[in-house]
Amino acid sequence: MRVPMTLLGLLEREPSHGYDLKRDYDAYFGRGKPLPFGQVYATLARLTRDGKVVPGDVEAGAGPDRKSYSITSSGKDDVEAWLAEPVEPEPHLQTVLFVKVVLALMSGRDAERYLDTQRGAHLRRMRELTELKRSGTLVDTLLADHGLFHLEADLRWIDVTAARLDVLAQMVRS
Repeated sequence: MRVPMTLLGLLEREPSHGYDLKRDYDAYFGRGKPLPFGQVYATLARLTRDGKVVPGDVEAGAGPDRKSYSITSSGKDDVEAWLAEPVEPEPHLQTVLFVKVVLALMSGRDAERYLDTQRGAHLRRMRELTELKRSGTLVDTLLADHGLFHLEADLRWIDVTAARLDVLAQMVRS
């Protein structure tokens, strides 16, 4: 996820403080990986330097002083262009799963055991995501569905690869 573009997109709604941007980022996009405050303010400083946002007046509050940021027309143009670009389709042809299977076969290790272990890890994660769908918000559900679909594809690949291990082993050992 491109943090600068995401913060610009959030600022396009309305001027916001760094704290509010972090809160919104975490609520919508930070599932399992919240955005550190330091990264928010460092990103805002770079966006200010690059003319994508402008800081507003400093407001005194109960805690530290708060500075509101507004997006510039250049920042809006960047968000518009970014949203119009398609995301690079995944997965890429070089995956860690594949690398581990091939290396296991090359070294004479039990690749089938690795695939079984990986299948178990995928199934555990699928159970976690399914529970998130049951107990979470619509945002949680949509993100969980995305993860589940990817995990299902990985499981299909694991099954196909397990069925072809003998042939693959002959190929990588010769």
